[in-house]
Amino acid sequence: MITDGFLFLGVLLALAAVIVYCEKRSRLAFFRYVPGFVLMYIITALLNTVGVFSQDDEVVDLGAGVQDALLPAMILLLLFQCDIRKIIKLGPKLLLTYVVTAFSIFLGFVVSFLILHAVLDPEAWKALGALAASWTGGSANMVAVQSILHAPQDVFGYVLIVDTIIYSLWLLVMFGSVSISDKFNKWTKADTRYLDVHANDEGTADQKPIDLTSLICVIGFSIFISAAASGIGGLLPEIGVVITSSTWTILIVSVLGLVIGSTKLGNVAGSNEVAMVMLYMIIGIIASQSDFASLGQAPLYLVAGVIVMIVHIAVVVLYAKLTRTELFSLAVASTANIGGIASAPVVASAFNRQLVPVGVLFALIGAFAGTFFGLMTAQVLSLL
Repeated sequence: MITDGFLFLGVLLALAAVIVYCEKRSRLAFFRYVPGFVLMYIITALLNTVGVFSQDDEVVDLGAGVQDALLPAMILLLLFQCDIRKIIKLGPKLLLTYVVTAFSIFLGFVVSFLILHAVLDPEAWKALGALAASWTGGSANMVAVQSILHAPQDVFGYVLIVDTIIYSLWLLVMFGSVSISDKFNKWTKADTRYLDVHANDEGTADQKPIDLTSLICVIGFSIFISAAASGIGGLLPEIGVVITSSTWTILIVSVLGLVIGSTKLGNVAGSNEVAMVMLYMIIGIIASQSDFASLGQAPLYLVAGVIVMIVHIAVVVLYAKLTRTELFSLAVASTANIGGIASAPVVASAFNRQLVPVGVLFALIGAFAGTFFGLMTAQVLSLL
């Protein structure tokens, strides 16, 4: 059993290194369906289940401290590529499509919770709020909400598994939807000409190669801002069960990241890579407190996720019919929510390679807004 805090962090970093190496270098088809950070969670939780990690104060407190330090820094860095000016250029219809898609997911969680809350864990609303953050933003937003609300570790493990299963199946559906695009557009009487103005948008700016200067600036600046934002957040008032000092901290770094993303500073090399290292560490720390000994409720959360998707599909199809919206923007907006930056551009390219920037920008909107969608969802669910 590992009782030394330094060794505990060393094991998590080594495990993350092995997983990332296998994911990026081995080209195994397995990683197309199970992202590396999910594998990080599963393996770490399994190690904790068999008693590898001690729950002594030294290990737990050190992990919590590292998580609190890295989380705001990670959110800040992930938003460096989010240029608000390019998002505005998407135009009102594309932006409305994204908003409706995200709202349909929020509505799905409300409906799902109303149906199943009697048989779920009393604090399931916290974990479902984290899942809502993932499905309107990405995995970084998910861990942000989990950290703010302190969702039970075991229940969080269930929704992370649900996230992986639903995401994998939904991605296959979105790729398959390309083949029925023409029929769908004919049914909705959609006019696709307005997409032409976005076809030649370059999307995000090219970055210079990563070097020592960029790395030290990215790491040093992000950790400093994380510490400063945490200090300021601790001075601000708490409101209800959602608006806490952690919420204020995330809000501060999110707004600052959005501002930086609209300047040349947002193009600094290495910001995304460093953020991913932080994400793996945060996932590992969360998983080290999870125990897979009791998986009896896991199928209930899968049912909850399926209900969310049924509501999501119903709302976006109705919206498409009423507003004569084409399948491309629906599919990419949905993928940007459910899958995030890793999959939205890929789905966009399956429809039209020239419209990949639309997928990128949709995903970046979620990177900023996902945390707050998740917190809003959790707030509403806590009142039901």
